[in-house]
Amino acid sequence: MKLDVLNIQGSKTGKQVDLPEEIFGIEPNEHVVYLAVKRYLANQRQGTHKSKERGEIAGSTRKIKRQKGTGTARAGSIKSPIFRGGGRIFGPRPRTYDQKINKKVKTLARKSALSSKAKAEEIMVLEDFTFDSPSTREYINILNNLDLNGQKTLLVIGEGDQNVYLSSRNLQKTEVKTANDLCTYDILNAKRVIFSESAVNKIKEIFA
Repeated sequence: MKLDVLNIQGSKTGKQVDLPEEIFGIEPNEHVVYLAVKRYLANQRQGTHKSKERGEIAGSTRKIKRQKGTGTARAGSIKSPIFRGGGRIFGPRPRTYDQKINKKVKTLARKSALSSKAKAEEIMVLEDFTFDSPSTREYINILNNLDLNGQKTLLVIGEGDQNVYLSSRNLQKTEVKTANDLCTYDILNAKRVIFSESAVNKIKEIFA
């Protein structure tokens, strides 16, 4: 599969990049993609929820009323869960929601996501570029030149570029990732995936 390489003005450079069929042209495996996305979302949860049970409530331990003769149920502590301000029964406790999947499953999920984007013609290849200093305005100009302003985009670059990352950080629908950090959720969450030339080469190395 060949794609034209565009420059930051949105024009064709005359160059083409070959996207390997074994990465961008496989039959997507939807179940594997589901497992990868579920794992990613589960791992984002902090798991710091906590409520106090009756043994952790600060309060008097005296018997609040006599055992018999009141016509109501016996009660021995103000910290009982049936009273307002008492402890909670089986409340949430801190825990980890982390999930794991095999490396081969993770690799297949990313290939499936990339193949889905390629099949839908939602992948672009951009000539390598950088900024002298962080500039959100220049990044917006690039998106405008590519007719992508207002769309949810993911820019994949070969190596970390602090100026490019900082230029895009204030934009709500824009994400910048290196090829090494690319995950299935990032690919599917974007309407358009933009690869730099160096990122395409890096992807070929990762999946080789």
